[in-house]
Amino acid sequence: MYRFSRPTMMGMAPFFKVTVFEQEHFQGKCQEFTSECCNIQQCGFDNIRSIRVQSGAWVGYEHHDFQGQQFILERGEYPRWDSYCGNLSYHVERFLSFRPIYCADHQNSRIMIFECENSLGHSAKLCEDYPSLQAMGWGGTEVVCMSAHTFVCYEFPGYKGRQYIMECERHNGAYQHWRNWGSHSQTPQIQSIRRIQQ
Repeated sequence: MYRFSRPTMMGMAPFFKVTVFEQEHFQGKCQEFTSECCNIQQCGFDNIRSIRVQSGAWVGYEHHDFQGQQFILERGEYPRWDSYCGNLSYHVERFLSFRPIYCADHQNSRIMIFECENSLGHSAKLCEDYPSLQAMGWGGTEVVCMSAHTFVCYEFPGYKGRQYIMECERHNGAYQHWRNWGSHSQTPQIQSIRRIQQ
């Protein structure tokens, strides 16, 4: 487990706390974390199968070193893989690393989406949650480029499918190509977007 703090605008470090369990429904070996873990197996776990988020917003990853499918983890309980996966068609029971999302600010979140690489083409500025981009008037299913504060984007309407966490602390908030979204990105298809809850 790695511990570090980051200053906020008020000069105080935000508080993050999560408890992970090796078995579903909060059973088996457990450990509390207040900072990132790049490989749960180095802590003596085989895998994470359930999780309780006591404070802060977190992002979990399918593989160690923050690689693979991303899972947004906000305050609450996640008793098994399908409670955080958001995509029943992409069955993921593997969960090996996680980290806090330091720049989550629900009240001031904003995102600019573009239809072409390098911030070109039709664009839209979003400050709210959108369960369907097409319903708000976005022409297609593709979003190629983004400039983000802190949002989670989903492959399908209704906040379903693969999740992509967009943060101002990653890529300076500018995602010039959909391949910047994460090591698991397969397509520029984004059909719903919402702010991250802290």
